[in-house]
Amino acid sequence: MELFDSLKQKITGQNKTIVFPEGEDARVLGAASRLAADGLIKSVVLGKQSEIEATAKSHDIDLAPLSILDPENIPADQHQAMLDALVERRKGKNTPEQAKEMLKDPNYVGTMMVYMDQADGMVSGAVHPTGDTVRPALQIIKTKPGVRRISGAFIMQKGDQRFVFADCAINIELDAAGMAEVAVESAHTAKVFDIDPKVALLSFSTKGSAKGDMVTKVQEATKLAHESAPDLPLDGELQFDAAFVPSVGAQKAPDSKVAGHANVFVFPELQSGNIGYKIAQRFGGFEAIGPILQGLNKPVSDLSRGCNEEDVYKVAIITAAQSLA
Repeated sequence: MELFDSLKQKITGQNKTIVFPEGEDARVLGAASRLAADGLIKSVVLGKQSEIEATAKSHDIDLAPLSILDPENIPADQHQAMLDALVERRKGKNTPEQAKEMLKDPNYVGTMMVYMDQADGMVSGAVHPTGDTVRPALQIIKTKPGVRRISGAFIMQKGDQRFVFADCAINIELDAAGMAEVAVESAHTAKVFDIDPKVALLSFSTKGSAKGDMVTKVQEATKLAHESAPDLPLDGELQFDAAFVPSVGAQKAPDSKVAGHANVFVFPELQSGNIGYKIAQRFGGFEAIGPILQGLNKPVSDLSRGCNEEDVYKVAIITAAQSLA
């Protein structure tokens, strides 16, 4: 089944609510309206009612399926509950006055709605830079127990081929523990997309063929990932060809259950991950879907500011599917 047909099937009838803090943007508003009209999710858009109505009129967008909330005109009881929850969550790091200012920012309002179970996920970033989306999520939703950091994965798809590449978007450097976390979280992401994960921790070395601190890090990361998820098929350190090509895997790592058959590829740091997914995208003709933020307690997705309406539509479907995991 085609990827998004499968994801749509998963979320249909689940009554998932996704909040869009950038409701005044035509791309976001159009996608949110379509998603609600298609019966896939309940869409809540944030923004000034007058500006949303003007955008809808100029782009022929139907507002009927949507819920609209103006962050500056939230009902008093709802606002107070949100303010109290934010102050408590920040545990002395922000005063009530500071929290009140934070809630003027639609990204903080949207994040609080997710935190308070008023929404199942949030999609932002069409207008705001990544930091404006990720910062509230880290401060309020925070990472899962036992996870120290978030990471960014891409689903690489071409025809019936589907792979996960991570971390390609967030962490400039990863230590062994961080790389192990990314490996385990990437396996969880794979399952959301109907990929039975076989995880390769990548290096320029295969099973000690080269030496150095960078190789040792991947070896240690593999050990830690095994300890964290002993039933997960994963292996490292593996060169990409050993991880992907069966004949090379059999030659370079004959005792490995992953070598030659990997479908989840974990890069040792951001530079190689970012270069790797873009080579696959541009030379290999793969569609790169993402980045998908991994490791948060609840799903928050960061759009590219160069996105179009269809990108917003697809990312919201992914976010709703993540909330089922």
